[in-house]
Amino acid sequence: MFEGITSSLSDVFGNIVRGKLTEGNIREGMQKVRQALLEADVNYDVAKDFCDKVTEQAVGERVLKSFNPTEQIVSIVYQELCNLMGPVDHSIEMRRGEVTVLMMCGLQGAGKTTTCGKLAQMLRQHGAKPMLVAADLQRPAAIEQLKVIGQQLNIPVYAEEPGKSNPVQVCVNGRKEAQKQGCSVLILDTAGRLHVDDALMKELVEIDNKLMPHQVLLVCDAMTGQDAVKSAKAFNDALELDGVILTKLDGDTRGGAALSVKSVTGVPIKFVGVGEQLDKIQPFHPERMAQRILGQGDVATLLEIAQEKLDQTEIERQQQQMASGKFTLDDFLSAMRQIKRMGSMKGLLKLIPGMGQIAAALDQADGMDPDKDLRRIEAVISSMTLDERRNPDKIDRSRRNRIAAGSGSDPVVVHELLKQFDGMRSMMTKMAGMSALDRMKAMNSLPQLMQPGVQLGNPKERSARGPQERDKVRDLKKKQRLQAKEARKRNKKR
Repeated sequence: MFEGITSSLSDVFGNIVRGKLTEGNIREGMQKVRQALLEADVNYDVAKDFCDKVTEQAVGERVLKSFNPTEQIVSIVYQELCNLMGPVDHSIEMRRGEVTVLMMCGLQGAGKTTTCGKLAQMLRQHGAKPMLVAADLQRPAAIEQLKVIGQQLNIPVYAEEPGKSNPVQVCVNGRKEAQKQGCSVLILDTAGRLHVDDALMKELVEIDNKLMPHQVLLVCDAMTGQDAVKSAKAFNDALELDGVILTKLDGDTRGGAALSVKSVTGVPIKFVGVGEQLDKIQPFHPERMAQRILGQGDVATLLEIAQEKLDQTEIERQQQQMASGKFTLDDFLSAMRQIKRMGSMKGLLKLIPGMGQIAAALDQADGMDPDKDLRRIEAVISSMTLDERRNPDKIDRSRRNRIAAGSGSDPVVVHELLKQFDGMRSMMTKMAGMSALDRMKAMNSLPQLMQPGVQLGNPKERSARGPQERDKVRDLKKKQRLQAKEARKRNKKR
């Protein structure tokens, strides 16, 4: 998401740094930015207005004559991006003594029913007791889908047979049932259509008038670009929306909807869906999104994910193992699994300041997949016995062959992994005193683990490399052997 905009902004800032800052090259640079915004499916008027505001401030005498004009321009762009997407109020006020009603609406295929489950899960984590209402009687599968989601989350779902009721009555009865069960939040999963039509709006307006929900939230598919913005405007004209939830923001989306919807409709994006799992929903933070667009990462979100997903007790145990110099393949496997719990490696790299370019390079590189490499390493280590993981020096040729067969890999792959781990022990010991973020940077910087085509790839792929690439591999292996030798010397001294 936003890769095109980020790349264009980086090019513009780079040209400004290399050349003398003038009003002419600022205007030329902002034309490129506007083109990138349009290619990202940002609304034309929004893109033009954004670039005009940035240009107006950037060509001022204060910027042109400042000590560091590039930083000034980056600051202006950052602030305008924040203004474009915000401000946002994520709060959902709970009403004492009554059930807080949230009405969810949107077109078919936007992920509305799944988002209802995600929102219910998130609210429960914040102390609420939610109930889901299957008010989409147009699509019987939606009722069954919501029931399955409710069972997975252990959240009650109120539903009636489609032919014996109507959506308004289902919502009214659902509120009564929520009151009986002592639920504090009622989430209405209303009907959708393939497009905005009068029948859909009439049904939603009836529910809105009868239930008078405390908040009306529209679910939009971010991958539909400007169609998402158009549907948001149509729904807002009919219902007066309180917020938008953008789904599929982790997909191959250009980001135009995220940058346009607030400006065009006046309705803020409150939450975003970032995956298919029922816990993949996050509050939308304009300032964090602006940092990502500018290639500055998103440390705040990264730390939130780490706090939520990582086992702090296990982390402390691993730190003690590192500090004592007793870090084993078992500990390494546990650390790998901790990282996997946080999400894809490419996604995590984009959140770390300065690592976004590496993530972009991995996206473009053929066969470069850190997540696939982690799975391969996990398979190899899992095929070892407990004694072999704790004492890898015992692994001889026959054991390597057995481990390779058990993990579906090549004995050469097992051999390379053992050599890499031997040279890595000293680094893991140094990492003991680092913060979680610094440890992740160090893990990502390990070339022997991040380049599947070099060490852990298929032997046939390695033989197909050109002479220059083979020379690089040979030099890298020589360096690794020296590092391993030095590490063994240090371990003997201890």
